[in-house]
Amino acid sequence: MSENYRLATMQDAPRLQHVIYEAYITIRELELHWPAAHADLALIQDNIHSNECYVLEKDGVIAATVTLSKGEEVKAVTDFPFIKWFAVDPSYQGAGLGDKLLTWVEQNVIRDRVGAAAVTLATAEKHPWLLPMYERRGYEKLHVFDFDNGDGPMHLLRKIVNPDLYASLQLGKDKQTIGSSND
Repeated sequence: MSENYRLATMQDAPRLQHVIYEAYITIRELELHWPAAHADLALIQDNIHSNECYVLEKDGVIAATVTLSKGEEVKAVTDFPFIKWFAVDPSYQGAGLGDKLLTWVEQNVIRDRVGAAAVTLATAEKHPWLLPMYERRGYEKLHVFDFDNGDGPMHLLRKIVNPDLYASLQLGKDKQTIGSSND
């Protein structure tokens, strides 16, 4: 039983479309307006091309995926990296593969390669289990927004992946605030 983490390629697009579509059934049932929930092959290919789409293969089959965005979705709120399009094929759910993939991306990509102190993601308040699941994984609410599209409140969550770096960034912000108040 082998597991492999890697970046997706264009050849993976049909399998990724299947995994994401099947994993996002609850999103469609809740009528949330998430692009991934209705992604066609072209949108999957664009995601692979425009972002860093990671996969976890189990015995050579893609079982889970998550994307590190290269876009500007959350730049108005934070400079921390943003992950999206997290999905686990339902036939692999409950085996801990989603947890393994998120942990691997948080540590190996976000913390070690990107060098970020924290990572962000967003989810809908009305989804019955995503918000509590992410909170159990150490994500904290950072910002709430509503696009007035029927999705209701959306939560931008943050997880600190490098506590020492995060503390030094906070200390730097505090010093800037103190320095600017003395002007």
